[in-house]
Amino acid sequence: MKDHSAARTLLLLVGVTLAAFLVQGYHPGVEDDGVYLAAIKKDLNPTLYPNDADFFRVQLQATIFDKLIAGSVRLTHLTVGGMALLWQFVSVALILWGCLRIARRVFVESHAQWAAVALVAALLTLPVAGTALYLDDQYLHPRALATAAILAAIMAVLDRRPALAGCLLALAFVIHPLMASFGISYCIFLWCRAEKPLIFSAAAVLPLGWVFQPTSPAWQQAANTRNYYYLSRWHWYEWLGVIAPLCLLWGISRLARKNSSLMQARVALRLMEFGVFQLAVAIAIMLPPSLDRLKPFQPMRFLHLLYLIFFLLAGGLIGQKILGRYTYRWLLLFVPLGVGMFWVQRQTFPATAHVEWPGAKPQNSWVEAFDWIRQNTPSDSLFAMDPYYMELPGEDFHGFRALAERSALADYVKDASVATQVPSLAVRWKKEVDAQQGWRNFQAADFQRLQRSFGVNWVVLSLPGVKGMDCPYQNSRVLVCRLE
Repeated sequence: MKDHSAARTLLLLVGVTLAAFLVQGYHPGVEDDGVYLAAIKKDLNPTLYPNDADFFRVQLQATIFDKLIAGSVRLTHLTVGGMALLWQFVSVALILWGCLRIARRVFVESHAQWAAVALVAALLTLPVAGTALYLDDQYLHPRALATAAILAAIMAVLDRRPALAGCLLALAFVIHPLMASFGISYCIFLWCRAEKPLIFSAAAVLPLGWVFQPTSPAWQQAANTRNYYYLSRWHWYEWLGVIAPLCLLWGISRLARKNSSLMQARVALRLMEFGVFQLAVAIAIMLPPSLDRLKPFQPMRFLHLLYLIFFLLAGGLIGQKILGRYTYRWLLLFVPLGVGMFWVQRQTFPATAHVEWPGAKPQNSWVEAFDWIRQNTPSDSLFAMDPYYMELPGEDFHGFRALAERSALADYVKDASVATQVPSLAVRWKKEVDAQQGWRNFQAADFQRLQRSFGVNWVVLSLPGVKGMDCPYQNSRVLVCRLE
C-alpha cells in the first residue's frame, strides 16, 4: 500500500511541477542567466570570452554552480541548452517536494498539504516585495537549487537531525552563499526552543563573508542603477509587502496555537521572528551611508525564503478552511490564478516564445541575431551594442554573451550589477559604458573610435542602422555589422 501511495505522490508532484513550469515559462539567457550561462559555456570551452570573462567569472568564484552544470554536460553529453532545461525542471520539482514534506509536518489533511504545494507552484513568478526577485526564476538559477537544499534542511531541523541539516545548508552555501545565509538564520530560529532566540541567530550573518573595500565614483554610479539597494527608494507598496506577511504570520501562529496545531504555530512564529531579525539587520546595513559597500549583499532578500514558506502556510490554510475536497473550489481558485500568472509572463516577455525550447528556431529577433553571431563570427570577436539593449522593445532582457557566445563591451543594465559585486570591475565598467553613451546617435566615426579604443570589430544595431556600414546580417529588428 505504501508503494502505491509513493507512486501516486510522485505522479502528482510531477504533474504539479509540469503545470508550474508551463505557467512560469522558460527563458534561458535572460537577466541573471546572462551571467551564469556564459560562465557554464566558458567552463566547457575556455577559448570563449577572451576579452570580458571577468564580468561573470570573478562573481562566480564563490559558487560551484557553473562547475556543477558544466560537469553534468560532460557526463551526459547533452547540449548545454538541454541540460539547463533538465536542471530547471528538477529544481522546480525539488522545491515543490520540499514544500510538500514541510506541509505534511504542518498540516494533517492531505488536501491542505497539496493546496500548500499548489499555491507555491502557481505563484513561482510572484515578485518578492522590492527585492527584484521571484519565488523562482524563468531560467536555471543557483538560487533555486540552494532553496531546494534549504527546504530540505528545514525539514531536517523539524526532525531534530542537526548533522543532516548542517550538510544540506553547507550544500546550499557552496551553490548560493547569500541565500544559504538566510536559510542558516531561519534554521537557527527553528531549532532554538527558547521563545526569543534572536541572539543566537546573530551568528547567521557570519556566512555572508563581509568584505570591506573602499568604494569609488564608478562603483557609486553602478550601485545607483540598483534601486533595491537603497531602502529610501522603496515604494510604500513594497514596504507593505514587507510588513503585511510578518503581521499575517503572527496571526497564523496565534490561530494555530488556539487550534492546538503546535507545529504550524512553531513554523509560523519562528518565520515571523526570523523576518523581524533580518529586517533589523537589513536596516542596519542599508541605511547608513558609511556601509554602502555592504549594500550588494542585498540583506532584504531574506524575503525570498520568508515569502516561500509564508505562501506554503497560506496555501495549506486555504486548503484546510476553504477548498476541502471540493473539486469546483480548487478549480475556481487555481484556474484563474494560473491563467493570471501566465498572462503576466506573456506581458513580461511579449516578443519571445513562452517556453524557449533548446534547439527551436527563435521567435525573438534579437535572439535570432545572437544565434547568427554564434555560428558566423570568430570566437575572439569583440562586439559593441546599445548599452541599454536589454531594455529595447522586443529584446526581452536576453543576455548577449550567454546566447551569442561572444565578448562584448559592458552594458548598463546587467553588467552594472556585476560591477557592484566586484568593485575592481567598476572602473572598467564605467569606462566602457561611458564610451557608448549616445549610442542611438552614433555614426560610422563613433564606431571607429570604439575600434581604436577597445578593439571592437563588430557592432549590433537596431534598424534602420547607420549608412555606410558593412552588415552581413539583418532581420526585422536587428543588424549585425563588421568594422573594417
